[in-house]
Amino acid sequence: MIRYFAKHPTAANLLMIGIFLIGIMALPKLQRDTFPVTPPTEVEVRVNYPGATALDVEEAICLRVEEALGVIPDKKELRCEARENLAISVVVMHEGRDFEGFYNDIKSEVEAITGFPARVERPSVTKRERTATISTIAITGIEDPNALFAYADKMLSRIRRNKTIAQATIKGFSDPLIDVRVSETALRDLGLNITDVSNAIKAQSLDLPAGTLETDHGDLVLRYADQKRKPREFADIVIKSSPGGGIVRLRDIATIGKRFEFAEDKVSFNGKRAALIEIAKTPNQDTLKIKAIIDQILEKERGLAPRGVDLQISQDVSPNILDRLRILTDNGVQGLVLVFLTMMIFFSLRYSFWVAMGLPVSFLGAIFVMQALGYTLNTMTMVGLIVSIGLLMDDAIVISENIGARLKKGESELNAAVNGTLQVMPSVIASFLTTILIVGPLALMAGKIGAVLKVMPVILVITLAVSLIEAFLILPAHLHHSLKRQTASKQSRFHQAFDRGFEAFRNGPFSRVMEGAIRWRYLTVGLIISLLVLAAASFPSGMLKFRTFPRLESDVIQARILMPQGTPLHVTEQAVQQVVAALDKVNKAFSPQQPDGQELVKNVLVYYGVNVDANEKGPHLATISADLLRAET
Repeated sequence: MIRYFAKHPTAANLLMIGIFLIGIMALPKLQRDTFPVTPPTEVEVRVNYPGATALDVEEAICLRVEEALGVIPDKKELRCEARENLAISVVVMHEGRDFEGFYNDIKSEVEAITGFPARVERPSVTKRERTATISTIAITGIEDPNALFAYADKMLSRIRRNKTIAQATIKGFSDPLIDVRVSETALRDLGLNITDVSNAIKAQSLDLPAGTLETDHGDLVLRYADQKRKPREFADIVIKSSPGGGIVRLRDIATIGKRFEFAEDKVSFNGKRAALIEIAKTPNQDTLKIKAIIDQILEKERGLAPRGVDLQISQDVSPNILDRLRILTDNGVQGLVLVFLTMMIFFSLRYSFWVAMGLPVSFLGAIFVMQALGYTLNTMTMVGLIVSIGLLMDDAIVISENIGARLKKGESELNAAVNGTLQVMPSVIASFLTTILIVGPLALMAGKIGAVLKVMPVILVITLAVSLIEAFLILPAHLHHSLKRQTASKQSRFHQAFDRGFEAFRNGPFSRVMEGAIRWRYLTVGLIISLLVLAAASFPSGMLKFRTFPRLESDVIQARILMPQGTPLHVTEQAVQQVVAALDKVNKAFSPQQPDGQELVKNVLVYYGVNVDANEKGPHLATISADLLRAET
C-alpha cells in the first residue's frame, strides 16, 4: 500500500484533497461549547406543602417519598431536603444505566403516593440537566420593583419570540402576590372576621370549568372565568351587603397592593436594583452563534428602551471559548512554522512544506470524525487537539528524516521513500499504541469529572489515527517527488554551509561529549540515577505540589455570604455593602496599573437569598459576583 501510493502521486493527492474537503465541510457544522455535554444522572422531586414547618414537611413528605422510591432499580443515592412549605428530593442514578426508564419509574412511583395531607400540591418530577447559560442581560434604571418586573416581563416576551432562543428566564424576583391588609377596626365594626373576608375573596375570584353545552352545530365548552389578577379587580369584591342595598367592598376595609413573596429574592447590578434575563441554549446549539443573536437582540432592545433604562451584558461565557480557539490556532500556527523552519535548515523548501502539511491535514480529518461522532469543540476537545500537535509532528519528522538518511546512503528516491517509511513504521505504531495505553484510562474515569475528561483522550487518539494515515500514505508520495527535484537541483550555498557546520559540530564537540560519557559510564549512570531519585523525592519533600486541576486566571470572582439563620435582610445588606466597599477599594488601587488605565472591576452583581454552598435559601444569604477585566487584555 505504501509503495502503491508512493508510485502514484494522484492517489495520494486525491486522498489528501478528500480529507481537506470533508474537514472543511464539517468545520462550520462543528458545534462550539464551553464543556462537553454530559448525560444527566439526577431526578428532582418537588412537593409544595403550604403552611407547613420543616418538621411537618419531613414527616409528611420526605418519609413517604423515600419509602415509595426505595424500590427504584439503578438508584445510587436518595436525599430529601425539608424546608418550610417545600420538600426537595434528589434521586441519583448509577452511571451507564437507562436514564429515561429511571425517570419514568420515579415519576410513576411518586404519582402513586396516596398518603399526602390534603393541603399538599401535586408533586413535580423533573430531570436535573446542566443548563448552559450563555449570557445574562441586566436591566437597571427603574427603581420600583413592580415596574421593573413588568418591563423585564415584556422584554422577555419579545426575546422568546425569536425561535432560536431556547430558554430565557427572569431572575431577581420571587413569585408576585396580591397583598391584602385588612383593618382590624373595620372588621369589628362590621361583625366580621378574617375567615369571612377570605371566603368572600375565594368565592368571587374563580376560574373553573362549567361543563359542556351540546348543540346541533357542535359542543361548546363552558367555563366560569372571573379570576381576579390586578389590585383594582380585587378592590371591587363585595365583602358584605345589606337588604337595604348597602355594600361593603374590599377596598373599604383593606389596603390592596402588589408585592413579591420573598423580599430577599432580589438582585442589584452596580449598586442599582436590577432584573436579570438569563439566556441559555440547548445541547445542540452553538454558543457563539447564540451569542451573536443575543447581541442583535440587545442592540434592538436598547433602541426601544425608555430614557434612563440601561441594558448591559453580564456573565458572558463566549469570550472563554474564543480565547481557547485562539490558543488552539496560535499553537497550531506556531508548531507549523517551527517545524517548517527547522526542516528547511536540513532539507529543501518543497520537502519541508510537505512535512509541515501533515498538521492541517490531520486536524481537518479529525474535525470531520469529531463532527460525525457528535463531539463538540469545547475545552476538553481543544486540549486533546493541542496535545496532539507535538505528537503527530514527531511522527512526520521521524519518517521524513529516515527517508532523507536512506537517500544519502545511495538508495533511489522511490526506495528511500518506501523503505524509510517501512523501517520506522513499527516504532511509529508502537508510539501510537503507547499513547493509547497512557491516555486511554482517562476515558474510563467515572463520576462528574470523568464525564468531562473522557472526551480528551478520545479526540487525541482520533487525531493521531488520522495522522498515521497521512504519514504512511500521503507523506511518502510527496517526499518521493520532492526528493526527485531535490537531487536534480544544486544544493544552495546556505545548505552547503550549514551541512559543513553541522558535520563539524557532530564530529567535534558532540562526539567528544559522547565519548566522555561512554568512557565514564559509571559516572554517567550515577548522574542519571541521582536525577531520578531527586525527581522521586520532590513529591514527599513538598518541593513539587499536587493539585488535581491547575489554577487558572478567572475573569469572575465571587464572595458568598452565610449569616446565622434568622438574620434579617437589612443586616445581610450591611454585610454585602462592606464587601462591595472593599471591592471598590481594590478597584481604585489596581485600575491605574491596568492597560490604558481601564477599570479592573467591570460589573458587580449581588444576588440576595442565594448561596450555592449553603444548600438553602433565606434572607441570611447573599452572593457577590464581580466581572473583572479580561486577563488577556
